[in-house]
Amino acid sequence: DVVYEDDDLAVINKPAGIMVHAGAGATEAERNRGTLVNALLYRFGKLSGAGGELRPGIVHRLDKATSGLIVVAKNDLAHRKLAAQFAQREVKKTYLALVHGCMKQDQGTISSSISRDRIRRIRMTTRLEGGREAITHYTVQQRLETSAGKFTLLELRIGTGRTHQIRVHLASLGHPIVGDALYGALRSLRLGNDESISLGRNFLHAAALEFVHPRSGMTLSFSRPLPRELSDFLVAIETEGNAG
Repeated sequence: DVVYEDDDLAVINKPAGIMVHAGAGATEAERNRGTLVNALLYRFGKLSGAGGELRPGIVHRLDKATSGLIVVAKNDLAHRKLAAQFAQREVKKTYLALVHGCMKQDQGTISSSISRDRIRRIRMTTRLEGGREAITHYTVQQRLETSAGKFTLLELRIGTGRTHQIRVHLASLGHPIVGDALYGALRSLRLGNDESISLGRNFLHAAALEFVHPRSGMTLSFSRPLPRELSDFLVAIETEGNAG
């Protein structure tokens, strides 16, 4: 889903389940299939090389299980200027997330530093000293009381872009993102009719993106609603809540 494209960049609405790029330990075969980078190279033919051989065009990332907007650079000039905007925290990124439990405050800021977990290396944590600064602002959009439990729909803006930032920050408050089993969420929920429902991905969506075009200097703003699987899931648990 190419939301916008010109000679310098493209904005993509990434579905969940697709890795942005292969890791450094990937085999040659893994590098050439199944990633967003591979699809982009097929679509556009050439991307910027400033990010390195494994990450052509990639200025920032989304987790594999996260959907939403991502900007990619087609040339090195665009890449450098976009990367500078991210580094200087000038890019506005807005996410939507459904979390377990009822968030008490209508809005707030989480500023716990983030480090890699020393035991489970695929996880990040806020519990260690000397981590990297991370800032997440949240605003409650909706509170839900359902037969499957209490949930809160949040809009989030991040001032930094650390690995798993939103996921680990919300989990640190005791409100893991629905579907995010890595950070403590249940793998499935039981509804009032005794049926179970599972999402198969994280309920986290990069809904809006705003940045300055690296060549024209114009401000570009894009937004995309929740993908079908997330909106359907929300309707399913809301229906159960209303029935109860």
